[in-house]
Amino acid sequence: MSTLSLPATATNDFSAWNMPDWKPPQAITSPEPSIDDENVRLMLRVRDGDIKSFERLVELNQRAVIGTVARMLNNLDDAHDIAQQVFVRVWRSAERYEPSAKFTTWLFTITRNLVFNEIRRRTRKREVSLDEQVEDHHHDHAAPERHNPDVAAQQSELENAIDRAIESLPEKQRLAVSLRRYEDLPYEEICEILGMSLSAVKSLLFRARNDLKEKLAGFLDVD
Repeated sequence: MSTLSLPATATNDFSAWNMPDWKPPQAITSPEPSIDDENVRLMLRVRDGDIKSFERLVELNQRAVIGTVARMLNNLDDAHDIAQQVFVRVWRSAERYEPSAKFTTWLFTITRNLVFNEIRRRTRKREVSLDEQVEDHHHDHAAPERHNPDVAAQQSELENAIDRAIESLPEKQRLAVSLRRYEDLPYEEICEILGMSLSAVKSLLFRARNDLKEKLAGFLDVD
């Protein structure tokens, strides 16, 4: 039976061996939960009647809902009203909630239904004119510090023109642009929210972008 022999230069002095310093293994940390993971966790607690979790859920998502509705209706006060209805629906539907899709998909689908209903109601009753909506519209973010009145006036004029251009789009185009541009949702999620195929959503956004370029040609350096 053969025995393992060490090289002649080897000694029992392990410190003489050229070995890297030993370091304790690094603790394996779990990845930070995503926003959607947190939304689902909270919603499952809401399903069990946890009011504190519902308040936190509203806190995390109300800005996105209000912003999306404001861009659809061009009226911040109405956006707050519709957003409140959205979260009332979320609370009332909590018992039936199942995390089969992203929470934002479910949330924006509720938002879509309420916004489209409001747009149709406005169309039937003709209660608010376009000029009144533009005049009443406010942006839900702080304006940057401005020192040049001419630049401020040009920026304000451009913002109003963008608002009017987006508002003039058909409702599905308007919502697709809002979700893609402002909420940075992937195409696949927009498909689920609008109930459309991927190719249909891409075509919808392509037409919307072309329409916006035409309407804003006087403000933007586009062909």
